Amino acid sequence: MTVDVLRRPALVDRRARLAVAVLFFTNGALFANLLPRYPQIKADLGVGNAAYGLAVAAFPAGAVVAGLAAGVLVRRFGSARVAVGGTLLTGVGILAAGLADSVAVFAGALFLAGAMDAFTDVAQNAHGLRVQRRYGRSIINSFHAIWSIGAVTGGSMAAAAIALGVARGPHLLFSAAVFAVAACVALRYCLPGPETDAEPAGGGDGEDRAPAPARGPATGLRTGWVLAALVLIATAGTLVEDAGMSWATLYLSDSLHATAALAASGYVALVGAQFMGRIVGDRLVDRFGQRAVARSGALIAAVGMGWALAVPTVPGTVLGFAAAGFGVATLVPAAMHEADELPGLRPGSGLTLVSWLMRLGFLLSPPVVGLVADATSLRVGLLVVPLAGMLVLVCAGVLRPRRG
Repeated sequence: MTVDVLRRPALVDRRARLAVAVLFFTNGALFANLLPRYPQIKADLGVGNAAYGLAVAAFPAGAVVAGLAAGVLVRRFGSARVAVGGTLLTGVGILAAGLADSVAVFAGALFLAGAMDAFTDVAQNAHGLRVQRRYGRSIINSFHAIWSIGAVTGGSMAAAAIALGVARGPHLLFSAAVFAVAACVALRYCLPGPETDAEPAGGGDGEDRAPAPARGPATGLRTGWVLAALVLIATAGTLVEDAGMSWATLYLSDSLHATAALAASGYVALVGAQFMGRIVGDRLVDRFGQRAVARSGALIAAVGMGWALAVPTVPGTVLGFAAAGFGVATLVPAAMHEADELPGLRPGSGLTLVSWLMRLGFLLSPPVVGLVADATSLRVGLLVVPLAGMLVLVCAGVLRPRRG
């Protein structure tokens, strides 16, 4: 390990790391404030599982439609500005979804929120990787851990608002305003200057900086196969996250007859355990390698959620969602990091492609699970979680093994 890696980061880099953490926090908290409200919205709109699944699929549909434009916007305006702008407009879309009086308005608002969230997602990860290169060591999992904290905070805020009888409008307006202010404050502490191919490690003073690691030679066919496998790994992670976002509260309340406040604990358990997995993720990856960590996590998710579905109880299901969240904790950060360093691709291209394509999981999962739920039961539809774990077991070979 070089002296550059061990050197304490410069003040500008530490501030930038905190700023990116705030952006990840607000991104997680904003949407999580809406999710526990889904059963109320579904009941108010009077729709079935299939129509509900198609409506909530508008969020990932917006992300898929807008996703490829994120890279262009980042290069034009800078990753920090795009992340903050996307955050502000995501809050507007979520507020509109909460106040929707028809399925069309609900889906349209989610479409807008999803499109803006796609911009924020790519931009905040791009800025986080800039900061990571200046640190000279892995910190990307910590940002995604902060996202999980934000999601737990947002879900808890919503659960408290439901328990206190606060209407959706005031609750979501308060959430959007608070996190908009936080994102705007964070903007002034992000890294200055344009996006570059590589950030120097070791601080911002211009001295003793280690060069970025060279990319390997381009091998087009292999790069394509690896990129496809990384997309599948990231998509598996999003399938599990979507199961918590779109269906955990509904499954616990409708199928297992949990109270509204208790039903929200399924999603909170998933993102809470996901946070714990990401907190320890960097250490585990450094010790055992991305490949072993991904395979172990996939097994935990498949077995944990599979057991919860086989023996359905409220406590067991909450624990099953927790196992799923812990198991997939490092998948999306791992896929994004690996894609960003693929040979033969422009800087940021791999990250943008994985971020864009993995959202197909969010797009396809709600309507598919909804159709299966209407034809059989939501319990059967949630088999998507253990199946996602099995997919990762197959594809994890493209991830990096433990360093010798």
